Amino acid sequence: MPINLDNFLLVDSNSEFSRELAEHLKANDQAENLIVAGDNTRHLVKMMFDNLISDYCYCDFANEISVSELATYLHDHHKIQGVLISSLDYKLANEAQLFILDSLHPKRYLVEQLTDGYQYQLISSNSHNNHLSCQFSESEDIT
Repeated sequence: MPINLDNFLLVDSNSEFSRELAEHLKANDQAENLIVAGDNTRHLVKMMFDNLISDYCYCDFANEISVSELATYLHDHHKIQGVLISSLDYKLANEAQLFILDSLHPKRYLVEQLTDGYQYQLISSNSHNNHLSCQFSESEDIT
């Protein structure tokens, strides 16, 4: 059963993977508003001009200040419902990287590309709510 990934943030750590996932989501109407963040701005702009994503933001996920700025931007301009992270990247992440990824949002999915599509696995570990978090509180009003 496909899941609704509308208003999700995709962590762009591999340009080819991100593009293929965005194309898949667009073709299957699974994500009307996909936001992508990463450090390859040229790639992100091209994805936006190709109408694969609704917005992008530069972010160096190895730099806590950059992630904090991303969280602020997303908090102010988007109602992020969850985060998509490449399964391989999450499994290879060191402790500091895991802390950052686990801080982004309470609902985090690992994404793995299969021969016939994609598999999404909800991360069951506890998330961290801090200055790196981009979730939107239902009690807040964004305008």
